[in-house]
Amino acid sequence: MKVLAGVLLFLLLLLQGQLWFGQGSLPDLWRLKRAVEAQQAENQGLEERNTSLAAEVQDLKSGLEAIEERARSELGMIRDGETFYQVTDGIASEEAEPREIPPDE
Repeated sequence: MKVLAGVLLFLLLLLQGQLWFGQGSLPDLWRLKRAVEAQQAENQGLEERNTSLAAEVQDLKSGLEAIEERARSELGMIRDGETFYQVTDGIASEEAEPREIPPDE
């Protein structure tokens, strides 16, 4: 009877060890759940990005307004008859002013 109780106790300890420290243990399960949640959050962000890119592609294919907006903002293009004005900060213009250089003696 004592031998049977000892064998059963040993098996119980072995199974508990596998549950807490072996392959597929509870800490592994918790780690994998966190990894899945992080991946799902990343996937959600990528899906939103893909949706916005698809809408932008549709705008570029269907209308001239999006193309004109891109040409103006990224390429600096203007229409015929428009005048281009460039506004700068006062700090930048002060730094760009030429300085007098003393003549060589």
